[in-house]
Amino acid sequence: MMITRHYQNLEQYLAFKKVLILYGPRQVGKTTLIEEFLQSYRGSYRYDTGDDIEIRNVFLSESKAQLLDYAGGNSLIVIDEAQRIAKVGLGLKMLVDALPKTFFLITGSSSIELMGQVGEPLTGRKKTLFLFPLSQKELYANHNRFEMKKNLETYLLYGSYPEVITLQKKKEKEGYLKELAHSYLLKDILEMDKVKNSQVLMDLLRSLAFQIGGEVSLSELSRNLGINAKTVARYIDLLEKSFIIYGLRGFSKNLRKEITKMRKFYFYDNGVRNALISNFNSLPLRNDIGMLWENFLFMERLKKRSHNEINANIFFWRTWDGEEIDLIEERSGGLFGYEFKYKIQKKTKFKTWKEYYPDEPVEVIDSENYLDFIL
Repeated sequence: MMITRHYQNLEQYLAFKKVLILYGPRQVGKTTLIEEFLQSYRGSYRYDTGDDIEIRNVFLSESKAQLLDYAGGNSLIVIDEAQRIAKVGLGLKMLVDALPKTFFLITGSSSIELMGQVGEPLTGRKKTLFLFPLSQKELYANHNRFEMKKNLETYLLYGSYPEVITLQKKKEKEGYLKELAHSYLLKDILEMDKVKNSQVLMDLLRSLAFQIGGEVSLSELSRNLGINAKTVARYIDLLEKSFIIYGLRGFSKNLRKEITKMRKFYFYDNGVRNALISNFNSLPLRNDIGMLWENFLFMERLKKRSHNEINANIFFWRTWDGEEIDLIEERSGGLFGYEFKYKIQKKTKFKTWKEYYPDEPVEVIDSENYLDFIL
């Protein structure tokens, strides 16, 4: 099945005197997207990867002459996995300034190293795109609404990595996701030697996988894992910057009933989350459907806002009395609340929210109306 990605036509995002940076988790299709783009690109180009030691040495030299020799004569320079190249940001700055009629495109599967290197050197000289696992909107191009709902359980259990979508058998999907979760996702973190014990990192991820939708206590994680809270916080930061988890903070206007200090975490893909806890049981056999539903909707909404360029500050909201709203979007001068319930429920009152914020709407997103919310 050929699936058109939201950023399928990368050429429209290229601009002179700018570096186009394509971010995203490992295995979401960045390399495939670039290879397909280059097949139709009409100009001359050079394509390299950050694994090439010769390319690394060119950028490490900081020599303008060597860099111009490397890039000269091409209308497009493409570097895949650029986070592996030391001083890539400085080198690209020199090339952008020296070659104003050349396009530059780089990819990165981690923002830990790459953003640190390109942030300051490429200030005003970069444009960033983020490639997620396949969105429901991208899949919708090949299915109608009936088929999307029919396949909902598959998306909740196995997620939407491109490879997973193409595999037909459940065992094949499970095998791929287990390999992805245990061999690829942590590669950037471990290669940078920022984590001495990979097992502790996996234990942390499993702990977070069992707490989707709930506030996470760093001190509790610290006690359970046997490491100090500062180390837990550093590991979580690395996992966020490697696009494995996404952290969400609480919303408050400093009213005494509201909880604000805790955070919630979601996984970029349901399938990865289920692989980490080794549970691909069908929905009737699970006790975590609410977690799967919340993670799925949160990430699909994130994809929608990214693709549609909807600017919003996002939070969750909870009171000490236990009243909660899963997602608050602060946009267009107002607040928009969304509560995620898999099963269709009786009308929820949101009594405390309406008392504090009487003019701000809240909508319940369930398995009947969810497509409008994410498409």
